[in-house]
Amino acid sequence: MTKGEGSGGPSFIKAEMPLFGNIFSPKKTPPRKSASLSNLHALDRSTREVELGLEYGTPTMNLAGQNLKFENGQWIADTGISGGVDRREAQRLRRRNQQLEEENNLLRLKVDILLDMLSETTAESHLMEKELDELKSVGRRRK
Repeated sequence: MTKGEGSGGPSFIKAEMPLFGNIFSPKKTPPRKSASLSNLHALDRSTREVELGLEYGTPTMNLAGQNLKFENGQWIADTGISGGVDRREAQRLRRRNQQLEEENNLLRLKVDILLDMLSETTAESHLMEKELDELKSVGRRRK
């Protein structure tokens, strides 16, 4: 209500208050606490070297009983054995797989070509049968 409105009652000023506060002036957020809860940053360099170590080594993991290490952007079997197959055998199998994929692609291409040839031959056969039927019907009319 504004001043002067109402039914004969006292005139007063009532400010309109939004239900959830003023959305255009949000409360300031409190300052963040320290980013690190660890006290390692307070240690001197020699103590950190002892605690953390300088030589981290390569990342390793054990997956299904097989030790793997991360080298040159790839996970490699630590023992040189990958699921009971050594590296040379794995490379041979990859090459054989590549050869079989290429052969499979070639055979698919040949099948497509043969299907095209069959379609063409079938269409020609239907046209010849149609021409033969037309010639037979023309020959019967002449008799």
